[in-house]
Amino acid sequence: MVKSLIAIAVSALLLFGAALFEWFYVEDQFEGFHEELMSLYLKTQDETASGEDAKAVQTAWEERKEHLHIWIPHNDISKVDDYMSETVRLVAEKEYPLALAKIEIMLHLSCCLPGTYRPGIENVF
Repeated sequence: MVKSLIAIAVSALLLFGAALFEWFYVEDQFEGFHEELMSLYLKTQDETASGEDAKAVQTAWEERKEHLHIWIPHNDISKVDDYMSETVRLVAEKEYPLALAKIEIMLHLSCCLPGTYRPGIENVF
């Protein structure tokens, strides 16, 4: 009986530790992406952004998503991929107002998505 209780407690602690690691890791990845997007947003707002700037943010996202696939579903990553691809094209074609709209969507996603993986009552039930 005591061994079973200890095994259950250890398992619960391991699960809790994994959930905390996931939360902090996903949060950290999206914070970095948010900063890169803000930089691109400001350049796009000033109409000084180039296709290379947008491509650099896309490349950084591609590197991040390789590790995020482990922690978050493909659908969430796919949303960001779609908007990022559109943004690169729009910035390269100097369609700044449309690019700003796409970047704003990604900024919102980079704030919202990590919260859905936070260990909390609303995410458990």
